[in-house]
Amino acid sequence: MTTVSTKPYLLRAIWEWCVDQGFTPYVATRVDEHTRVPPGYARDGQIVLNLSPDATGQLQMANDYISFQARFGGAAHSLVIPVENVIAIYARENGQGMAFEPELEAAEVEDAAQPDATATGVDDDLADAGAALERDAGETPPRPPRGSHLKVVK
Repeated sequence: MTTVSTKPYLLRAIWEWCVDQGFTPYVATRVDEHTRVPPGYARDGQIVLNLSPDATGQLQMANDYISFQARFGGAAHSLVIPVENVIAIYARENGQGMAFEPELEAAEVEDAAQPDATATGVDDDLADAGAALERDAGETPPRPPRGSHLKVVK
């Protein structure tokens, strides 16, 4: 028997708490090929959506997806968000809610579980790293990744 994740239950509970308190529930999600959102609204592979009853129609929060109707630029769109892509759900007014660890795709899980066939000894890896440092000494270091575009709204 497969155990169902607690994530969809927590999403529904926090959504209900937000609505009961008069808060606006927001959900932050990753956008990939399984996510259906209006084109041009996602930034850096993520989107934040208002899930309040006033902003959505036909909201369904199932164990594997969240689907609803919403207006973007005056046009109605059907959205589908896989639960596994949800990063956080929170109240817009006070930021209270819950963040979730990103779930790895099945292919990423297999890659992480498979030992590297070309793995070498620790000493060889250190020598390779030292050679790379010497080779790259004259180059400028790569820029660190940009922080998230999400901000806490109070």
